[in-house]
Amino acid sequence: PILQKYPGTFVEYGGQFESASTATRRILLASLLAVAVIFMILFMEFRRIGLAAIILINLPLALIGGIAAVWLTSGSISIPSLIGFITLFGIATRNGILLVSRYQALTENGMNVREAILKGSADRLNPILMTALTAALALLPLVLGGEKPGNEIQSPMGVVILGGLITSTILNLFVIPAVYQIAGERKSKSPKKEQIA
Repeated sequence: PILQKYPGTFVEYGGQFESASTATRRILLASLLAVAVIFMILFMEFRRIGLAAIILINLPLALIGGIAAVWLTSGSISIPSLIGFITLFGIATRNGILLVSRYQALTENGMNVREAILKGSADRLNPILMTALTAALALLPLVLGGEKPGNEIQSPMGVVILGGLITSTILNLFVIPAVYQIAGERKSKSPKKEQIA
């Protein structure tokens, strides 16, 4: 109504709003770049796109918990929570690497896919749970003390990481083995191509 009353006038947002929107765009770009770099590192390590993709399945599993935690607490995604998502991506990727690298080592030693998954999951269960539990206990004071002065930035980060850590740890132990088994069975059923020297 004011703009209609005074033709030629316009609204321009500046100050803190402008800084926040610029920072949000930069962090989203950094998140996409982080995912791309993670994928490149995984591909360089495993030399197979399929294995890198299986490990990256952990990212949406972590996002489920992170977004749910934000929804249950503040209800809005802020700059600190976006930074928490980037941190969460690294933790979730590590859990996937622990499982898949163990599966690969066991299959290369002659085990079939199912046996490798069962033994590899049992071998890696304690390290994954201990890492998740240690991180969760460290983040708990930040999450519970969110309204205390000085925790305005740390608390949203802690909420995202803790929520994502819970879902990625639990779902990682079910989803990654299942996807790895499906991929392994498809590979064994596909006709073997002759290697070109």
